[in-house]
Amino acid sequence: MGSGFFAVLDDIAALMDDVAVASKLATKKTAGILGDDLAVNAEKATGFLSTRELPVLWSITKGSFINKLIIIPLALLLNFFFPIAIKVALIVGGLYLAYEGVEKIIEYIFHKPKKGTEVIQESKEEGQALEKAKIKSAVTTDFILSVEIIIIALGTVLDKTLTIQILTVTVVGVLATVGVYGIVALIVRMDDAGYKLIKRSNNKGFWAALGNVLVNGLPIVIKSLAVIGTIALILVSGGIFVHNIQYLHDLYPSVPSIAKEIVAGLLAGLVVVGLVTIFKKIFLKKK
Repeated sequence: MGSGFFAVLDDIAALMDDVAVASKLATKKTAGILGDDLAVNAEKATGFLSTRELPVLWSITKGSFINKLIIIPLALLLNFFFPIAIKVALIVGGLYLAYEGVEKIIEYIFHKPKKGTEVIQESKEEGQALEKAKIKSAVTTDFILSVEIIIIALGTVLDKTLTIQILTVTVVGVLATVGVYGIVALIVRMDDAGYKLIKRSNNKGFWAALGNVLVNGLPIVIKSLAVIGTIALILVSGGIFVHNIQYLHDLYPSVPSIAKEIVAGLLAGLVVVGLVTIFKKIFLKKK
């Protein structure tokens, strides 16, 4: 009986070892998309009042965990019964990401705020509505990026047993959420950490200098993340198209992949923005 117990422990240890190796490989494969995920979600999780930053981030994080709970079993089932559906889901998600990225660019170019105009303070209700809308947008984007992460992770263990597949994509999913939003939390609290360093050191010495760097650096980081996040949306969407549409993959083989991804993401985004704009005009006219 004792030997049977130790045999079970040995089997569990071997399984965990296989999962650790598979998870390490899957994490390496998804490193690029995780970097894009960080840039996109860090940009979406900023721009709130200081007192609302962590509650909003926690809401997005919970949404991300729910996304993984939906995506992981769905991806495993579709991969087993209907593999082509995964590719279709990726392309549809890519269209949404391209739309978001191009819409941000168009908004920046054609709808810049005019200098000298009066800034109207929004009401509490309007602020809550905007906060909910931004959380919803962040969770939706996280869902699409999570689909990409989980599918890439699953693709690295297709030759393994179902148990290893389930455990590997689960580990990658949890690491993606905890890692990405943990770093985002550190970014959005940079200024608070800097302020505390300045206060405790009486604005003197190394710690005060570091605190000032953190406080003054946050606006630069947020502006940079806005740019990086937009570029990431275009690149991720373009990468989805290039890697999942054979025609685009084989088109101009001498052209660097990143160039094709940018062009594909921009063109797809422009088409979707155009279609959405036409739809809105028709819908509004009917109203």
